[in-house]
Amino acid sequence: MANVNTDKYLESNKLYAGGQATHKATYPGKLPINPAKHVAVVACMDARLNVEDLLGLQTGDAHIIRNAGGVVTDDTIRCLVISHHLLDTNEIILIHHTRCGMLAFTDDLLKAGLEGDPAAERLLGQATGREFMSCKKAASTPSAFHAFRGSLEPLDAPCDAKQKERLEWDVRRSISAIMNHPWIPTTGPDAVTVRGFIYDVDTGKLAEVSYPGAMGSFG
Repeated sequence: MANVNTDKYLESNKLYAGGQATHKATYPGKLPINPAKHVAVVACMDARLNVEDLLGLQTGDAHIIRNAGGVVTDDTIRCLVISHHLLDTNEIILIHHTRCGMLAFTDDLLKAGLEGDPAAERLLGQATGREFMSCKKAASTPSAFHAFRGSLEPLDAPCDAKQKERLEWDVRRSISAIMNHPWIPTTGPDAVTVRGFIYDVDTGKLAEVSYPGAMGSFG
């Protein structure tokens, strides 16, 4: 399967991490609706990630789908199905990153804190370094926050081997969710490629995550 553009953007990332600008931040003029490079990127909403800059994407090159954690949710799948089948993208790039906030809580902990549980409020305050202000109300949505698996760590903790492993687990789970969805073909003439990476917010570099591999446990 072709990865022509993905490999090109990895080379652009090396230039970016070395201090060179590869994204042109000027209005490009009239463009077609289809992404010019047939690429879709799923990335975290973290303010330290400028996806266009770190990949050297130009306006009109790619679809960029962002949410907390760069998680492959139902809505992410919805976007990717539309992106591929209606707008002709065939390379999917997943980007998680070090020091991610999704490592600092569990779904149950955050829900309990929002509902007013004092112990959860205290733990979330310790994790974030500020007072956690509970809404003291229950809600049916969102049904999940998709916190990453594994033991909790402080918000924005420096990356170590355990953090890297937890991030790799979730990247692989995301790859698996896409590759095993019946509406996203990975074989045949209409196949897409899917590759996942971890972006180091301290160096600006991307590191590829191998697949298949371990996806972690809830412990």
